[in-house]
Amino acid sequence: MRSLFAAIALLAATAALSQNLPLERIKLPPGFRIEVLAQVPNARSLALGAKGTLFVGSRSGGTVHAVLPDRSVVKVAEGLSMPNGVAFRDGALYIAEVGRIYKLAGVEDRLNATGMPELVFDKLPRDVHHGWKFIRFGPDGKLYVPIGAPCNVCNREGYALLGSLDLKTKEFQPYARGIRNTVGFDWDPATRELWFTDNGRDWLGDDRPADELNHAPRAGLHFGFPFCHQGDVQDPEFTGRRCPEFTPPARRLGPHVAALGMRFYTGAMFPAQYRNQIFIAEHGSWNRSKRIGYRISLVKVEHSKVISYETFAEGWLQGDSTWGRPVDVEVLPDGSLAVSDDSAGVIYRISYAAPK
Repeated sequence: MRSLFAAIALLAATAALSQNLPLERIKLPPGFRIEVLAQVPNARSLALGAKGTLFVGSRSGGTVHAVLPDRSVVKVAEGLSMPNGVAFRDGALYIAEVGRIYKLAGVEDRLNATGMPELVFDKLPRDVHHGWKFIRFGPDGKLYVPIGAPCNVCNREGYALLGSLDLKTKEFQPYARGIRNTVGFDWDPATRELWFTDNGRDWLGDDRPADELNHAPRAGLHFGFPFCHQGDVQDPEFTGRRCPEFTPPARRLGPHVAALGMRFYTGAMFPAQYRNQIFIAEHGSWNRSKRIGYRISLVKVEHSKVISYETFAEGWLQGDSTWGRPVDVEVLPDGSLAVSDDSAGVIYRISYAAPK
């Protein structure tokens, strides 16, 4: 266990970082506040353990960290290739790197025992382009794993899909196709239906195509890539199939906002109008003449239909300058919202208290 002095030093360092980051620039609805929960290098995908441990993947550095309930941070795995994806189930942490899935059994009981996790599946493509993974367990108990397109736009068998992995049989089955690269998905707690973000292709201009929020209530749907983007933009290079053949997005998001992690809010801290609604981390554009994104968006859903798309938290983008890039969101046990930021190297905590 960490000594008391080490924990105090870490909290002091986190407090100092909070003062250095311009958190006062983040605009939130009335009653909400943002703070730095922990300092984690290249913080990417998030997963919550049974004992309140927040696990944090990374895309560079090869490490996976854990943020404990006391806000101390420990390294639980290292030496991996883009271990972006993390998921927790039955006491074990599952880690997705490029091409492989690993497992750390009983992880919350041995958080200081850094080592190489157990390999559980190694039959995924090894392409680095869009090779980092977001993973999550579905209501059916299977581990859902995307295989992104290994390109900006191309048509290759076995890619551009989201599949499910049965960890007992090691059988991998495609669930949805025509997905360029999803780095965030979740299931509606009311209907148990799948929703996911998808990043649109590049180099068709500043304003098209839009990134997408998609809804897959059943297996077997095709969402258009590489032939069709945002539901109605025919790709100039791939014209063999037409947009009406495919499932359109449930909502077009901003063009090139890089919509990544998303979660349905299931906590009790935020006001009732946020419950069972979708928070999306928009990482921010990299190839647009005027930058957009760099924010947390809120998508409201009613009867499996999107009724609104609005900004919830913004301020990481100031003019053409940025100081942070949200990657993923996770609901914490107290109902607050954790947000990872790989640029600032931190986890934020967004909480709510009714204005007096």
